[in-house]
Amino acid sequence: MIEVIDGGFFTTAQDGGRFGYRHAGVPVGGAMDRWAYRLANALVGNNGDEAVLEATMAGPTLRFHVEAVVAVCGGDFPCALNGRPFALWKPMAVEPGDVLEVGVCRTGFRAYIAVSGGIDVPPVMGSRSTYVPAQLGGFAGRPLRCGDALPLGAAHGRRVAEPLRWGLASAARRYISGKMKTVRAVPGPEYDEFTPESRRQFFAARYEVTPQSDRIGYRLSGPALALVREREMVSEAVVFGTVQVPASGQPIVLMADSQTSGGYPRIAQVAAVDLPILAQARPGDLIQFQPIRPEEAARLYTEQERQLAGWISAIRRQWEGER
Repeated sequence: MIEVIDGGFFTTAQDGGRFGYRHAGVPVGGAMDRWAYRLANALVGNNGDEAVLEATMAGPTLRFHVEAVVAVCGGDFPCALNGRPFALWKPMAVEPGDVLEVGVCRTGFRAYIAVSGGIDVPPVMGSRSTYVPAQLGGFAGRPLRCGDALPLGAAHGRRVAEPLRWGLASAARRYISGKMKTVRAVPGPEYDEFTPESRRQFFAARYEVTPQSDRIGYRLSGPALALVREREMVSEAVVFGTVQVPASGQPIVLMADSQTSGGYPRIAQVAAVDLPILAQARPGDLIQFQPIRPEEAARLYTEQERQLAGWISAIRRQWEGER
């Protein structure tokens, strides 16, 4: 069991997502940065889809009441175990009574705290992910707070392998560092319905992530975008990474907890390969959209998945050698 001493700013249990219910209006949800989520699970010896804790901006303080292995991945969050520095992107053994503090992020915006065995909250609709707007899943359907007690699943092993050197930290720095984020996007279904100037501006301007941004969507501020002519749209399907443009002309990028359909024109779809970059953007960061062809977006995503699978396979081989 893990005791929550401080829940941090916004910490929730998340896994790979809730699939098969979009027809009923239930979003997939799950970890925003699935790259960091999957690596964190691998580092602690989990099978891959166990629930972890997703911390936003300022992380939690946790007291462990069992032996476990812990890893923290994602943004650059200062961490301490019993007051001593705790390295990111590496597994660490903890003992009963140990206290892990995850501080305020320096770069990036989200951390993933994985524990061997996973956070064993009850699954709802096949997932342990927290969907706060509907108070669904996770720990009582809400962010963590002081006094919560988190159950853990059965771990597959406890010994920690030798320090891993797969370039994980350096790879992470490339996608969390800097105030300017370049995000590749494919023109959306209604792209041609925007004025030529708006289409040019969308890919030329820099849009600021506003404080009115969350797991549902990032509201951006920049040059207003306009349609050639106003039109009434019926609701159409939207997914993580869809860029909609409401009447204000200011784009909204839909995130993991977004609705399953929407009535605003879709100017673009962020390439899946760059969703982790988007997930680690914070208010005040600037987003530069870069056009990309669908076939190139698919190729880059396949390459990213191949690299990720290679890292996970190498990590698991070390764990298997320890069992």
